Amino acid sequence: MKDTLDAESKQALVQYRLERGVNSLEEAQYMAKGGYYNAAINRLYYACYYAVVALLLKNDIPAQTHHGVRSMLGLHFTSKGKLSMDSNRHSQHCLRKGIAVTMMTLYIVTGKW
Repeated sequence: MKDTLDAESKQALVQYRLERGVNSLEEAQYMAKGGYYNAAINRLYYACYYAVVALLLKNDIPAQTHHGVRSMLGLHFTSKGKLSMDSNRHSQHCLRKGIAVTMMTLYIVTGKW
């Protein structure tokens, strides 16, 4: 059985995951500007993933896999009215790399991030 984190360690881990999300978004922009679109899509996916993981950690909701992260988001936030169906749909879309593909397509077509 895994040990639970003390409050300070948990907050540090939440902050770390949020920072990873921001860094992943910055990496996506850099990759896209260099024409590495598949790599940019990957970084966009992880930006979303790290943000959701931080949310779950902050609320003491365990998730061991990427699928688990998606499931726990819906179970603990959407079904309880803490996250709108539209927000959940967008989050789920992002966590399946769909939004990343959409964003990259827009970038390729418009040249704007």
